[in-house]
Amino acid sequence: MPIKNRFADLQEEITGWRRHLHENPELLFDTPKTSAFITEKLKEFGCDEVVGKIGRTGVVAVIKGKTNTSGKVIGLRADFDALPIIEATGLDYASKTPGVMHACGHDGHTAMLLGAAKYLAETRNFDGTAVMIFQPAEEGGGGGKEMVDDGMMERWNIQEVYGMHNWPGKDIGEFSIRPGPFFAATDTFEIVVEGKGGHAAKPDVCIDPTVVASHIVLAFQSIVSRSVDPVKQAVVSVTSFETESKAFNVIPQIVTLRGTVRTLDTEVRDLVEQRATKLAEATAEAYGATAKVDYIRGYPATVNHATETEFAAESAAKVSGACDTDAALVMGGEDFSYMLESRPGAYILMGNGLEGAMVHHPEYNFNDEAIPSGCSWWAEMVESRMPAS
Repeated sequence: MPIKNRFADLQEEITGWRRHLHENPELLFDTPKTSAFITEKLKEFGCDEVVGKIGRTGVVAVIKGKTNTSGKVIGLRADFDALPIIEATGLDYASKTPGVMHACGHDGHTAMLLGAAKYLAETRNFDGTAVMIFQPAEEGGGGGKEMVDDGMMERWNIQEVYGMHNWPGKDIGEFSIRPGPFFAATDTFEIVVEGKGGHAAKPDVCIDPTVVASHIVLAFQSIVSRSVDPVKQAVVSVTSFETESKAFNVIPQIVTLRGTVRTLDTEVRDLVEQRATKLAEATAEAYGATAKVDYIRGYPATVNHATETEFAAESAAKVSGACDTDAALVMGGEDFSYMLESRPGAYILMGNGLEGAMVHHPEYNFNDEAIPSGCSWWAEMVESRMPAS
């Protein structure tokens, strides 16, 4: 595999960083140790500027090329927060924090971008400026939005931005990408169904919210199958059905439903919200109950820009020999979407190996053998987009 030789030399060191991060996971924006570790390394590398507390606990580093006649500024982003999962890997370097683990590979993403930063600070074989973006709170906190709202793009004049995620089930060093919508928008809902509680032996004098809520769950199955254009994608999942009573002989007063909606198209996103709200309210009314719908917009869809997708794929092909440019759509969410709404760019997947658990699983582990490929892609993006004069 034509990876950059320097990363083969650095692999053991970068692996050490990755495993340190894995042992010491932190959640969302509560990342003092992780942010400090990243900052320390970037300063050690001799980056021209290292700034913390961007988007609360994010870190940004600036590396200037040998020349800057192009005036180009390229942003590279890695996320570094963990998940509230109990680790079950049995690794020597397993999480030391109970109930928290790096189950999505953000430890690997961060270590690889640190590796690329070290290499770029050493060589500076490019004409322009590379901005390394280390982001907290991808796992539900919207850290990407926080960094954008904090003025990151304007402060460093970032013109293009690129992100990467490891992907189990793909061979190490195998890259895949697609232009346009790639990852889904992620919305959530909570529906409070209120009826009239009472004794289970006298349902005739009650309005049973469990029956009403059950009909709402069933009605929601028609949203995708009967309201969404069949050639477009949407997922509507009710994931929680909770009553206020644990007793066998009590009809509860209230039932709460929770769930998620995934869409790739803005019009479909609007349609699903409208249909879910109307179906819940009308179904409840038909049974003499009420339904209060709290529909919460989450991350927008991650939409790759066409030209920048080509750039990303070309760099991946230089590293691995080829790049799949027709990757399957992913109905999971990714808050790199906010950065792509702010600047042109692209998001790419890199293989984490054919074996092993999928992300968000307690037995998942980032594959350190993928490090040279990921580092090489980051560096290649900078050197190819801003070739040395």
